[in-house]
Amino acid sequence: MSFASDVKSELLNVKSKLCCQLAELAALLRINGDLTISSEGIRIEFHTTNIGVARHVVERVKQLYKVDVELLSKKQMKLNKHDIYIIKIIHKTNTIVHECALMDDYEDILKDPLLIKDCCKKAYLRGAFLASGSINSPRSSSYHLEIHTSDENHAIGIMNLFNHFELNAKYVVRKNGYIAYIKESERISDFLRLSGAINALFTYEDERIKRDFVNSITRVMNMDIANQNKTLEAANKQLKSISILENTLDIKTLNRSVQEAIELRKAYPESSLKELSEYSEGLFGKPISKSALNHRFRNINELADDIMEEMNYE
Repeated sequence: MSFASDVKSELLNVKSKLCCQLAELAALLRINGDLTISSEGIRIEFHTTNIGVARHVVERVKQLYKVDVELLSKKQMKLNKHDIYIIKIIHKTNTIVHECALMDDYEDILKDPLLIKDCCKKAYLRGAFLASGSINSPRSSSYHLEIHTSDENHAIGIMNLFNHFELNAKYVVRKNGYIAYIKESERISDFLRLSGAINALFTYEDERIKRDFVNSITRVMNMDIANQNKTLEAANKQLKSISILENTLDIKTLNRSVQEAIELRKAYPESSLKELSEYSEGLFGKPISKSALNHRFRNINELADDIMEEMNYE
């Protein structure tokens, strides 16, 4: 099973109060429910490809409204497509439509009478995720959680619910609907916690910490490699400059400080300035600072460049 499936399986078993059960059911029906009006009255049909969610909706309707519902399955002919489970509700539909506010506008969802309490807001988000949510595995290369809906105002409302809990959510328009989503790993962890998916939260955090640790180690190694390459490039440049000076000048005529830098570099051809500074006391009986060495090597390079320019000019 995918990580998203594991999260949903855990959310299906979260215990909640009656007010939260109603908020959760409202989210499920608002996203995956259809209303049919005929001479016989209103009928509600709920569609899902998750049998666990289908059974959950059946249980919620029976608990809250004491009515029987019809659960059907429909096979999809396309390859790798899951069966569709259809729940038909034909009793007390007017009451359900009214109490779940299935015909209301969703943009100002924070003022919904169903969602006055924070526990009900959390339950609504839980129901919305069960209906059409998805979450990337923490082992993937990016962090992403989203809830899909066919109504733009509802997507904005879900985004506002997310942000009521400071989850930094956004929404985006897609060809087949609208998506409220979260991209930050810490905020996704917060959603798992507030929705009640505690085991999934532990799994997510464990994998995220492992991944972030590996990424940190990789970054440090890349920085070390880059710094080492810079050190070697600088050292090679200095050795070439020293070779030019030795072939064209009498090194003994140069300043003693420059001679010391040349001697250090030839003794330790691959060392960094920091390492050369540490070696200098053992070689000369006195420490030479990194800045002093840097200044001396810059003079050596400039002198070698001047010599090469004069030779080319001639």
